[in-house]
Amino acid sequence: MSSTDSTEIRISGIARDSIVDGEGIRLTVFTQGCPRRCPGCHNPETQPLVGGRTTTVGAVVAELDENPLLTGLTLSGGEPFLQPGALLPLARAAHARGLDVWSYTGFTLEELRAQGDTDVDALLEELDVLVDGDYREELRDLTLHFRGSRNQRVIDLAATRRTGELTLLYAND
Repeated sequence: MSSTDSTEIRISGIARDSIVDGEGIRLTVFTQGCPRRCPGCHNPETQPLVGGRTTTVGAVVAELDENPLLTGLTLSGGEPFLQPGALLPLARAAHARGLDVWSYTGFTLEELRAQGDTDVDALLEELDVLVDGDYREELRDLTLHFRGSRNQRVIDLAATRRTGELTLLYAND
């Protein structure tokens, strides 16, 4: 057992075979706690910082291993970037299994980078795709791929790191 297996994560819940939280079949971990309180939030039950339950990286990795059809892991919320150090070993474990890793956040990529937090930076380096920006009810659009409002971006972080230029998936929808 790795020392990261016992790392604790506060979650609201897990969707074991999601097809709406990124491309393919995904295990989606809904983290607990979000201070943003966006009007019309899709997951308002995840907002309280003291709600949800505590689990471990090892327990979530075991769930990844239970489904051979999974193509990826999605970190959602709540706000995953409230727990970047705990989620980092989970993202690494997903990659070690050949899965891609997406994360949703109410922050923009620029806001996350500006924090100067080494755990935030390390988690960003481990992500393949970041869906960033707060949900804005007045910009709601159900035709968008994997996001709820027009201000949100689906950023291909792997391509962004490769090219040094911000690269969007679904830039035209």
